[in-house]
Amino acid sequence: MESAKIIAKLSRMLRHIGLAEEFAQDSLVSALEQWPDSGLPANPGAWLMTAAKNRALDELRRRKLLDRHHDALVNETPLSGSAAPDPAEVADDDIGDDLLRLIFIACHPVLSTEARTALTLRLIGGLSTTEIARAFLTSEPTIGQRIVRAKRTLTEARVPFEIPRAEERPGRLGSVLEVIYLIFNEGYAATLGDDWMRPALCEEALRLGRILAGQLPQEPEVHGLVALMELQASRLGARTDAVGRPILLLAQNRGRWNQLLIHRGLAALDRAGTLNQALGPYALQAAIAACHSRARRAEDTDWAQVVALYDALAQVAPSPVVELNRAVAVSMAFGPRAALDIVDGLAEESRLDDYHLLPSVRGDLLEKLGRFEEARAEFSRAAALTQNARERTLLLGRAAACGTPTQ
Repeated sequence: MESAKIIAKLSRMLRHIGLAEEFAQDSLVSALEQWPDSGLPANPGAWLMTAAKNRALDELRRRKLLDRHHDALVNETPLSGSAAPDPAEVADDDIGDDLLRLIFIACHPVLSTEARTALTLRLIGGLSTTEIARAFLTSEPTIGQRIVRAKRTLTEARVPFEIPRAEERPGRLGSVLEVIYLIFNEGYAATLGDDWMRPALCEEALRLGRILAGQLPQEPEVHGLVALMELQASRLGARTDAVGRPILLLAQNRGRWNQLLIHRGLAALDRAGTLNQALGPYALQAAIAACHSRARRAEDTDWAQVVALYDALAQVAPSPVVELNRAVAVSMAFGPRAALDIVDGLAEESRLDDYHLLPSVRGDLLEKLGRFEEARAEFSRAAALTQNARERTLLLGRAAACGTPTQ
């Protein structure tokens, strides 16, 4: 939980991402060695930050590269939840947040779009190569190579560790938004582990998005992304039962949806729509989420409108995942037969070969059509592909429920 903050802080001090990661790891190792004897500190995050910063200062002294900020760095109060930011550290930019600052730095044009996103998800989101590979629908070795090459490129290009000037930010904004949303997505539906969600990641992504919206109030897609995250986050409390088992969207108790987050999301969507530009991918997805949020009951959802919004999304941001989601909406609006034709058309899409939601959706459609044996096989295949324990249990349960046509 603290790793990303430490890396962001140390990257700013050292101007070197690799060393920042190394010293952040050193502080965690020190904690594992010392805390069993000394006990848990009152503020573990501040302890880790101080230990890492001390290692960074030692490195700066060794390299004799301390600059005029030396005294400010040495005498700085260890960070805590209530500590004020050091004016010397925020004077050169107007972001005022180390994590968001590092995202902008890692999204430098010297890197490819794919490399920017992979590196930042690793540094800021703390995502594993497996989790990032799922987000990109590609292999783990490919992601690992992208991350290694990205670090090397930033070092060799001597990229300045500073916020780009205001006129340079739009060129990086797309990558920044993508990173923030992928962090949110990993929190909303975890790739690995025993928990279906990682709410702390959702909260961090939302925090970063809100800061960005304050910095760039005239960017409609920033407000669109914030709207999308607010609306999706509103469902977190209803997405699992008391013991952590997943509850799918149509079965959720909408009385447990967070009305404050819905209100904030709809307001952000309205702001995106008033900036006199065509809705972009995030705003369109937010509009889809808004259709669900406005429906008091699942059966009140305007599925025809959802399909129309997915049609528009497929025009501005075509992808097999968008098409798969569109098929789900088509199923609800026009029946499973029409949707199955769309899903079957995705069978030859190689990027979805290991994507568990493809057989999951296909199984759902086959079940609705009464083709239970085929549905069972699809749910079983989806269960074998997912690496999340909760989701696997859900899919195996659906497979077992596909007994006979008389069910």
